[in-house]
Amino acid sequence: MTSINENETTKHHAVCLPFPTQGHVTPLMQLAKLLHSRGFHITFVNTEFNHRRFIRSRGDDAVRGLTDFRFETIPDGLPPSDRDASQDVPPLCDSTRKNLLAPFLELLGKLNSSPELPPVTCIVADGVMGFAMRAAEVLGLPAIQLWTASACGFIGYLQYSELVKRGIIPFKDENFLSDGSLETPLDWVAGMSNIRLRDLPSFVRTTDVNEIMFDFLGSEARNCLKSPVIAFNTFDDFEYEVLEVIAAKFSRLYTIGPLPLLARHFSETQDMSLNPSLWKEDSDCINWLDGKEEKSVVYVNYGSITVMSEQHFKEFAWGLANSNHPFLWIVRTDIVTGSDSVALPEEFYNEIKDRGMITTWCPQAQVLCHPAVGVFLTHCGWNSTLETICAGVPVICWPFFGEQPTNCRYACTTWGIGMEIKPDVKRSNVEALVKEMMEGEGGKRRREKALEWKKKAEAATDVGGLSYVNFDQCIAEVLLKKE
Repeated sequence: MTSINENETTKHHAVCLPFPTQGHVTPLMQLAKLLHSRGFHITFVNTEFNHRRFIRSRGDDAVRGLTDFRFETIPDGLPPSDRDASQDVPPLCDSTRKNLLAPFLELLGKLNSSPELPPVTCIVADGVMGFAMRAAEVLGLPAIQLWTASACGFIGYLQYSELVKRGIIPFKDENFLSDGSLETPLDWVAGMSNIRLRDLPSFVRTTDVNEIMFDFLGSEARNCLKSPVIAFNTFDDFEYEVLEVIAAKFSRLYTIGPLPLLARHFSETQDMSLNPSLWKEDSDCINWLDGKEEKSVVYVNYGSITVMSEQHFKEFAWGLANSNHPFLWIVRTDIVTGSDSVALPEEFYNEIKDRGMITTWCPQAQVLCHPAVGVFLTHCGWNSTLETICAGVPVICWPFFGEQPTNCRYACTTWGIGMEIKPDVKRSNVEALVKEMMEGEGGKRRREKALEWKKKAEAATDVGGLSYVNFDQCIAEVLLKKE
């Protein structure tokens, strides 16, 4: 691998730009810390809104950085807000592609004019921040996009334009939700077997192809195809079929995941001053888990964006309570649609006394690796999926939006690690699935499969493993390459 000069002013300087939500910030931060461990000077770019959230959740130290790992900000183009919750995703998506190129170029110019910093030598951008590739072209810099979601999700987004060409979407009216249309098999999608329309990323469920999310994700995935280089936070064994199809579309494709496992080789990447969490974490839950028996606890977390109706929230609550298994439930204050607070009756708390813990956020990777955790009830976001694989924990799936239905389908079929809760949540269904996964033969088989995938993920990220080698090659062949 090309050596990196340790003199600060001549270091290679990578500017890392995530899409401004938790699920995207996390893997970009993981990659940034890995590059830092290899000698790069890092500038990590948050939006002003997220910068303020980091400070609220973790204090000023969260954005102080290090001498050679600094934080900068750009505006997100939306009206000012200090709400301590995820922003509304559709307008955020629309604003990033329309409003962020100019301030990003301005920031790059500012960095290059600073005598205290090494010149910017490369850009590492989120796969849905395509404008960053235009900025790289303007400045003549090598660049790479990290697709932070699954490879199967990427293939799903690439089908959006084909679905329109075939006249499958848009739907004429909302009847498609109940008339069986979503069960349509899609046997023409290369690399994806036994896929139904409902298994593609959820924005296909539309009567208007001009909707922001359908247009944004489809177009950003297609824009990635214009770049000769792409990296995925996955490993070859896990998504082999779809990766083969994607690889044919790029001159260079690097699978470099799971990033959390790759990071285990580099102790400095664990620096807690570079924690990517936008939420204040409750570490007391680890002490609570310490008092529970091995594989006895149901861990429940729907991620940073998922919201639900009050009725579904209550059904989850009573399903967990009625299962009679201990559970750790992450309940964000904004989890219920249209509300900044959640409430459950006193009788619920009396029922779960001593066997249920509810908190607003937690160090998820640490929780999943705790020996007390037996199953993960998840929305099937990609970070959560990889973290549960890294921990060897099976899943109960309740996908919400985006490529989560695709990940759910793979978890329950191809990967064999999960079971799915019906979309219209009923407490009896929640209770039954928890009992089956914790006590039944189905849960046992899925737990064994999850442990098999854990071993394969560890092998891929071991020194000499394919993801480890790909990471080195990505640095040498792309990020250190001079235009």
